[in-house]
Amino acid sequence: MGATKTEHFTDKQNAIATLAKALGHPARVAIMEYLMKVDTCICGDIVNELPLAQPTVSQHLKELKTAGLIKGSIEGNAICYCIDEKALDKLQSYFAKISTKLEKKRNNCC
Repeated sequence: MGATKTEHFTDKQNAIATLAKALGHPARVAIMEYLMKVDTCICGDIVNELPLAQPTVSQHLKELKTAGLIKGSIEGNAICYCIDEKALDKLQSYFAKISTKLEKKRNNCC
């Protein structure tokens, strides 16, 4: 069996992997894009926007929230969701470092 145990990797590697895994489903990408467009919304708004049932949207929201990509605050009997900018900053920083390293190596690679 391969080395899949998270304790073999750094906290930073595990954090990036958690964020990437949460974005690994097209419905979650669509939810993130919708939240970027509207800033905040409730689950019903997303259900109206996507071709998914309410329980499915709720499950995807739970995964995004568990990963730290979105936040939710209770407003009456609904939860209002928005993007957690700290998580996006982590992703942006990670990919910026990769991009910088690739740019430096551009002429030295196959």
